[in-house]
Amino acid sequence: MNPDEGGQSSSDLSRQAAAQLARKKVLAAYTSVANKKSTSSDTSGLHLKDQPVTPKINSESWKKYHTAWQDYYQKYYSEYYSNAARNYVAKERLKDAREQAEEDDILYALTHANGKGNRKPGLSLNQDNLQDSSDTRSRLRRKIRERAADKAKRSRRFRRFIPLIAGLAVALLILFLQYNRLIFAPIMAYVSPGDAPASEIDALDPTITQVISSDPRLIIPKLNIDVPIRFNVELSDVMSAMNNGVAHYRIAGASAYPGQIGNFIITGHSAGDIYSSNPYKYIFSGLERLEDGDLIYVNYESTRYTYRVVKKEIVEPSNVAALIVDTDKPLITLVTCTPLGTSRYRLLITGEQISPNYEGATTSDNNGPNIDVGEIELPSNEPSFFEGIWNFLTGQ
Repeated sequence: MNPDEGGQSSSDLSRQAAAQLARKKVLAAYTSVANKKSTSSDTSGLHLKDQPVTPKINSESWKKYHTAWQDYYQKYYSEYYSNAARNYVAKERLKDAREQAEEDDILYALTHANGKGNRKPGLSLNQDNLQDSSDTRSRLRRKIRERAADKAKRSRRFRRFIPLIAGLAVALLILFLQYNRLIFAPIMAYVSPGDAPASEIDALDPTITQVISSDPRLIIPKLNIDVPIRFNVELSDVMSAMNNGVAHYRIAGASAYPGQIGNFIITGHSAGDIYSSNPYKYIFSGLERLEDGDLIYVNYESTRYTYRVVKKEIVEPSNVAALIVDTDKPLITLVTCTPLGTSRYRLLITGEQISPNYEGATTSDNNGPNIDVGEIELPSNEPSFFEGIWNFLTGQ
């Protein structure tokens, strides 16, 4: 229905006319066939309406019938798609009109803010306002182009820095791989490196000779260290032995065992790379915190030996002779690298045995490996990143 005129729309009227025309054509074709049938029938005198309806439609009649329906559907669907096309065009025009109205409102707001117009949205523009709107639109386009150009310029500038950023990232990665121990070793110096709780280590009584397990261990309560000891390690195997704890090695003049008069040597790492798999790489990182009077315990052959710190010394790595001490007491010397995170010097912590009583103790035979101390160095930390590469390339 057409709501404005109160009647049917033109499209409805067209469809009705097409349908009526099709019905008339079909009825005319049917009537023509019926008349021909009635004139050629037998002489019974019966009227067509009194005879059985068994019409035989010839091909010509069927063609007319089929053509009539084709015309109807063609007109119907032609009208349908025409209406759909008109509706689509109308919607697009309405959309364009709304967008234009919104743009006019924005232009009005901009011109009103600049004091260049007093047009309200929806009203027609005079020539001056049209010129102002055109200028404002031009300024907007110019600003958009300028922003796009600035963004492209910044993007090009950033792309120039990509190689520099990549190179800096690689350099920082290499520096981290080489010097990360300088960061983490001081931290680990104040983190308990041992496996046992501090309360269990502090419960030791240094005045009593105790019968304990035969498992050889080094215990330092102040540093919360409780670590296994590998005894009598060959000099060539010291580095690998320190992957499983701390190592005892002997040289001529410093070949004592716990309880013997002479110098008993134990060495361990103070720093290592954070990505190293050695669980004992920081075991001696806190050794610098030991002071005179601090206690050191060694479990050896089911006996616990107690030592009191009496000396702290820093020497060159080549100063192996510092381990050779003329003494009439059982001594212990702990050896590690210093400063933390490097292998530049060696820190020696020396302690005297205070338990058990060493009166009548045997003297070390000092028959360690007969090596020229000028040809070897004190054990060091694990090799750094570049040192490891160099050792791999040189086969060391």
